[in-house]
Formats: sequence, C-alpha cells, structure tokens
Amino acid sequence: MQNAETLYQLLLTAYGRPRWWSEDPFTVMFQAVLVQNTAWASVEKTWEAIGDKADPAYIEKLPVEELEALIRPCGFCKAKARTVQALAGWFAGYGFDRKKVQDQPAPKLRTELLAIRGIGAETADVILVYAFYKASFIIDAYTRRFLRRFGYDFADDGAIRRFFETGLPEDAKVYGWLHWLILEHCIGACRKQPQCESCPVREFCEQIIG
Repeated sequence: MQNAETLYQLLLTAYGRPRWWSEDPFTVMFQAVLVQNTAWASVEKTWEAIGDKADPAYIEKLPVEELEALIRPCGFCKAKARTVQALAGWFAGYGFDRKKVQDQPAPKLRTELLAIRGIGAETADVILVYAFYKASFIIDAYTRRFLRRFGYDFADDGAIRRFFETGLPEDAKVYGWLHWLILEHCIGACRKQPQCESCPVREFCEQIIG
C-alpha cells in the first residue's frame, strides 16, 4: 500500500501540477463558503456577477439582503451571506492584512475560523491553506472516497490527517496541490460511478469497478 508521498507523486505524474485557488485571500474565503453544497459552475456564475464588489470591507458593510441577492444562485443564500459577512468581519480584525493573519499560529486561526457559524473543518482548512498558506490538510468527501478505493481503512478524519501530515512535508503548497489533484481525479475518473477504464492510476487501485 502506498504512503502519502507516493500517492501525491502518482497523482502529480498523472495530472501535472494544478493551479492555485486564488492569490487573493478574500476570494478564497468567499468562494469556499459559496461552494458549500453547490456546483462549482454556480460559484463561477455568481462570482462573475459580483465582479468588483468582492471586497471584504465592502461586503462586511453591505446590507445582508443585498448580499443574499448577489449569491442567490449558489443556494442557501441566507446562511451563506451570514457566514461570508462573519468571515469579512474576522478578516477586518486583522486589518484585512494577509501578513497579520499569517503571523498567527495555525491552531489559533483554525479555532477562530471554526467558531464562525457556517465554517466547518473542511472550509476552515481550505481557508488556511489557500488563503494564508498554513499547512492544515484538507479532508473532504473526495479524499475519503479516493483513499477508500485505494484500499485504506482509516478510523476517522483524524487518522487521515495524521497519515498525510506525517507523510508529507509541512508545506501548504503541497497540501493545496494534493487536495486539488484528488478533486480533479474524483470529478474526472473516481466518481460515485467510477470510470475505471479511463483512470490514469488504475493499476494502483484496490477497488477496480466495472
């Protein structure tokens, strides 16, 4: 069975180095909330409509009804608007300054993010990794599916986190790239109904289906 580094290299060889989410921290924060329980295509459509209004200082002060209207295509607009504004307020506490956030230890930031209603572990880790380059491994449904089909049987997400965080360099870039590679792999090949014939890492999979 492959270790964490080997899994990373397999996917990197198969797909190449993926793009980074965004170089703008608030874009990552905002979109990480919008994508909850919705398709990425809806996020892209919404983001195009928002345009230059996606500024944390503006969003924090925007009447919540107007924000709800802006993000309505992504669904759950009332809850997501509340969370986005809370995130903007959290960022305001650091003067909207990425460096001031980065100067804080990752566990402290993660605790602060998880205290915001609507921010769970996955979203908090996405924000830490992609917005602030903090090494906090992202675990989502795609990660669990990928590992399960490769023959791993982890007891819980804590065990998955330890597997990756002890087996890979403590590097947010590596964590972010691997998360994106797993996402790309599970959308393209390792779907709920897997496309095993076209899978580029088929020979290493424990669960060939079809």
